[in-house]
Amino acid sequence: MREILGRRRRLRLRRKEGAARLEAALTFATAWQWPVLPGAGTAPAALRDGRGLGCACRDPDCAVPGAHPFDPVLLAATTDERMVRWWWTDRPTAPVILATGGRAPCAVSLPALAGARALVALDRMGMRLGPVVATPTRWSLLVAPYTLERLGELLYSKDWVPSSLRFHGEGGYLVLPPSEIGSGQVRWERPPVPLAAPAPSTPVLRRITKGGGGRAGAAAPWLPDVEAVLDALVEASTSAPDGGSRLAY
Repeated sequence: MREILGRRRRLRLRRKEGAARLEAALTFATAWQWPVLPGAGTAPAALRDGRGLGCACRDPDCAVPGAHPFDPVLLAATTDERMVRWWWTDRPTAPVILATGGRAPCAVSLPALAGARALVALDRMGMRLGPVVATPTRWSLLVAPYTLERLGELLYSKDWVPSSLRFHGEGGYLVLPPSEIGSGQVRWERPPVPLAAPAPSTPVLRRITKGGGGRAGAAAPWLPDVEAVLDALVEASTSAPDGGSRLAY
């Protein structure tokens, strides 16, 4: 009897999680016009450390279990509502992957500890931030779209850029809440704020929480320029315990 009740609870939880991911994917794609696709997802696996989940891509050395495109490939990312519905109806627990660049947001990610320090520094500067995605190992700041040429100019002007920083631009991708990946739950450290909002303290879109997303209208989130946050991210990564040289996925 206990086993039956446990199975029912797990089934209800999976249905709830699946509904939340479909709702988030629809918001990103149809309300905000961010191209998305389902990620590889996780699967039970005997990892090297004996903990966590492996990747459904079945690569035993996968660096980002569950948090990358697999089938379909990244080029399939779309804002089409029918396609999004079909994907997450077929795979309701699949992670939500954003195809970055173009007209979609770009992002800069760094190890979680350095990310927390960077947000403290940016808050002290009075810098308005856009959405911040957090996983147990990395934090990602969403920024306005940038070109590789513009990014190259900004990085060239720096004395040193820590290798732990990752830039998600044209041709890249980023996992979004409320996904679950091999390292754990993906959440909003800073939830999205509507484009027209006058200040970061303005209430966020209806049903947007730290855990996920929700359809609430056509106003896409406000995004800062990458140049405005880059110095703080470089400094935070450099002052990390390992000097920013360790690329933590």
